[in-house]
Amino acid sequence: MNEYTLPIIFGVAVGTLSRLFMLRTDYRQYPTYLHGKIIHVALGFIAAGLGTVAGPAIMEEDFTAITFLTLAASQFREVRNMERNTLTELDSYELVSRGKTYIEGVAIAFESRNYLVIFTSLVSTLSYLIFNIWVGIVVAFVALIISKRLMSGGKLKSIVEIEYVEPRFDGAGLYVDNIYIMNIGLPERQKEVLRYGMGFILKPKNMNARSTIANLGQRQAVLHDVSTALGVYRDSGTPALVPLAKRDLDDGRIGIFVLPQERDIERAITIIGDVPMLENAIRMPSEKKSSKGGLGK
Repeated sequence: MNEYTLPIIFGVAVGTLSRLFMLRTDYRQYPTYLHGKIIHVALGFIAAGLGTVAGPAIMEEDFTAITFLTLAASQFREVRNMERNTLTELDSYELVSRGKTYIEGVAIAFESRNYLVIFTSLVSTLSYLIFNIWVGIVVAFVALIISKRLMSGGKLKSIVEIEYVEPRFDGAGLYVDNIYIMNIGLPERQKEVLRYGMGFILKPKNMNARSTIANLGQRQAVLHDVSTALGVYRDSGTPALVPLAKRDLDDGRIGIFVLPQERDIERAITIIGDVPMLENAIRMPSEKKSSKGGLGK
């Protein structure tokens, strides 16, 4: 048996377990069970193998052998393209779509988690080779904790205060608090909206939060997650029953209007709070430093 056999088996096992650890199917049902998971576990196994064999290559000072990691990066970039294309195709069949910003966030997450697998396998294998298996196990455990923290992005509840507000009509105009949502003229449709509709106000905690929740993709993510978890009272061809999110231009608050099949206020507030902050939606204008030179000087 080669001296690298056991460390390689250890590194591949740890890397694959880390990918299983980072692979979850929640109420959004993605990745799908079971075949969607099989694809990502297989890719995680490949990533674990790439990270593991880099360790022995470093020990043997065969640095040219680890240049294939650059090839791996280009291959895992295809994982992002695969997820983006798949979700974009499926999104047209959703009653409440995810939106392109949400889709891009999911695609980036799946690509980055393969890199976390490579990192976990690499450091675990190197620790085994340099020290012993017990140190390798400790390092693997620490790497799993780091991966867990890196895979968990921010939640919407950290930047907004969520309040339930009963939707109301002023003439034909539908309002959530003082935020205009849309115009519905048919009395029958108005009764449906008041019967099934729920309204929420997202109040930003600071200027950064105001800019983040103003993003159309972030708002669409809220509508999609609530409609996925609680159902949605609508079918195709019913524009008056479309969930919407509108912005108060004066103070940056967001009015959320949804028509869930399950009217559970507390659960809806919890779901909205757990909506991920999309990377492409995050804005931090308050951290912008004024330029002391440049064209304006």
